This record gives sequence, C-alpha cells and structure tokens, in this order.
Amino acid sequence: MDIAAYLRQQKDHLGQEAKSVRDFSVFDFDHIPDQPLLREEAKLLIDELLRFDITGIPTHYAIIGSRGSGKTLTLRYLQRVVPKHTSLQILYANCREHNTSFKILAHLLGVQARGASLSEMFERFCASCPQKTAVILDEIDLMSPKDPRREILYRLSRAEQPFLAIALANNPQVLKEIDPATRSSLQPMPLHFRHYNAAEISQILRDRAERGLVAWDEGRLAEIAALTVRQTNADVRVAIKTLFYTVTRPEESLAACFEHARRDIIIDIINDLTDPLLLILRAVQVAPTAFAKDVYGRYVRLCQARGEKPFSYVHFYSSLSYLQSVGLVALVATKVGRTFTNRVLLNFDQPIVEQICRLRFGE
Repeated sequence: MDIAAYLRQQKDHLGQEAKSVRDFSVFDFDHIPDQPLLREEAKLLIDELLRFDITGIPTHYAIIGSRGSGKTLTLRYLQRVVPKHTSLQILYANCREHNTSFKILAHLLGVQARGASLSEMFERFCASCPQKTAVILDEIDLMSPKDPRREILYRLSRAEQPFLAIALANNPQVLKEIDPATRSSLQPMPLHFRHYNAAEISQILRDRAERGLVAWDEGRLAEIAALTVRQTNADVRVAIKTLFYTVTRPEESLAACFEHARRDIIIDIINDLTDPLLLILRAVQVAPTAFAKDVYGRYVRLCQARGEKPFSYVHFYSSLSYLQSVGLVALVATKVGRTFTNRVLLNFDQPIVEQICRLRFGE
C-alpha cells in the first residue's frame, strides 16, 4: 500500500468513527458545561460573591487544589453566570500567560504592557472598574520570580474601591510565599478544592457523553472513573481524554486508551512548565542521588551552564512542592543516619524530560 492509499483508507476509517460523536468540543479541556457539577466549594464562593454584591465588603480567597480538581472550570462558570444575577463585574487572568502584576493589569485593560509604570497601570485599571469587581487570578503560583511580592494582590487589597481577589493555585505552599505585608492586608481565606471521587467523575463523563456522543456505555464510564481515581490523583482531564480515545480508537483496549491519555496529560503539564521548573525536573533525572540536596546541587549547575540565576534553596523546595501537587514528582521521607531527608522521585517515564529539554533548550 502506498502513502496515498493509506491516507484514503485511514480517512474513511476515522470518518466512520467520527459518526459516533455529535460534538467534539466536549473533549476540550476549556469546555464549560451548561450545568457543571455543583460542589460545596462552589456554594461557598457563590455565597461570598453574593455577600460582596450586597455589602461591598470583600473576603479574599486563596483556592488550592491539584490539577484536574475543577478549580478553573468552577470559577470560569461563575464568571459567566454571576454577573447575570448581580451588579458584580468578574474579571479573569491566567498568571502563567501574564506572569507579572504589570502584565496582568495590561491584559485586564486590553492594552500593550509597555510605556507606563505599575502605579499608572493600576490607576487606569481602577478607573475602568467603577462597580464592585471580583478579580480571578489563576495559577498565581506561576507568577515570575521577577514579581516575588505579587504586587497586584497588595494593590487590590488596598484599593479605595471594592475589589475581591480570588487567587487559584496548585501549590499548597503559595500562601507562605506571599509577602507578609500583602498577606496581612489581603488576609486570604484558604479554600481547598478536594479531589473528585469516582461517582463525581462518572457524572462529569455522563454529562459530556449526553451532549457530545451518539451512544455510550455506563459501565465504561464507571471503569474510566475508577481508573482515574486510583492511578492519577483523580485528574478529571485524564478521564475526559480517555473517553475521547475510547470513542476515536475503538479497536484499542480501555487500559491502552487510559495509558495514552495519562501520557498525553503528563507531556502537556511538562510542556507548560516554566524553564526553571523544567530544569528542576531535569536535575531530578540526572542527579547522582535522589536526595533533595543533591538534586538542588545539580539544578544549580544546570542553571550555571545556561547562564541563569538559580532559585534559592527555599524557592527550589517550594517548586518541588508545586511539582508534587501536579503529580510529576513524589517527595519521599527517608531516614539517613539519625535524621530524615526527602528523596525526589519522578512519577513518569524519565525519557520524557530529556526529550522536552532537547526540544526547548537544544540539549
């Protein structure tokens, strides 16, 4: 069979499989359902937003939860529906894409991030928000080290007009990293988004199947949910991707589809890491031992080889906590002599790090 013949054959094959799907958008991780699962965490946030709408007195929140626990989806849905029933304006910025206070303000204003000071930008931002405004700052733990104080949080908490800040993070250590003056002024209320359980993941898959598929197997949805809870820290994105593969690759087993999905998600997470975090993973891979101090030493040498300033050990260790929260590493307490230290272990196939580093850094 030549290439053209194979292409025609596969096009026909995939076209037949696509007939079982009504709407492929349900497999998009950015898809926001018309009726997401109502969780206790969402109820708390709705109550606080309504209270802010009535009183104008904000209670700021720091929302912590692992990837795939529904933090972003819940807040984006509230951004869509709450303004319809209140006088609130709700704004959203992803701090991975806009990683300094200045860039966040420029994004929220819809202007270029240049030609003005941070104070001037914040004044313009305040002028653009005459009504009570909630500001969602997603992935706040990925703000640049160039903005270590996360200045925007301090300014929102000290503004004369009413702002309510909602900061989302995967890293549970992020509250400790916030500048003491900012933390004192903001006084964020921590809210932990727990992992989905198997029944909840089954419901999420069922909702997407009802909208996007011609037919589905309830037992298969339950199997996917159970695998996701057991093997991926209940990351619902793996469940959604597995469902996608079971529909588009019906000849493969559920186990094979699940492994494809899990690998895809891991690669996506690693590709999204900042350069310093990727270098830490590379250091875990190539360090002479798995002990955290040896990993840090190798990380410092990797930074020096690239002409970059390494994190302090405290910031490095916080970064390890973040990498653990997204499921890439495990920190294992190990007794050495009379004391305990942590070993850092990768939770995925090591060659993935090497391949991504080669693509990004040309190693």
